[in-house]
Amino acid sequence: MMKTVQMTIDEALLAQVDTLVEELGTNRSAFMRDALESALKQRQVHLLEQQHRSGYERHPLTPDEFDIWQEEQVWEANS
Repeated sequence: MMKTVQMTIDEALLAQVDTLVEELGTNRSAFMRDALESALKQRQVHLLEQQHRSGYERHPLTPDEFDIWQEEQVWEANS
């Protein structure tokens, strides 16, 4: 279900949006939806990266932690 919303936007920014939507062959609503979805995805990625970083800060890697995988890194030569 779609909802109609009203928003305030700077005239210069709106002019840039209008120019871009014309180039893209879309409309303001579709552009704004895509931009909002993109911003929400970027936020989620940022939160996951923070969580990942925090985990490594709480439990840092040990120097030998990946030694068990050392043999797996060997690539066979192409014939």
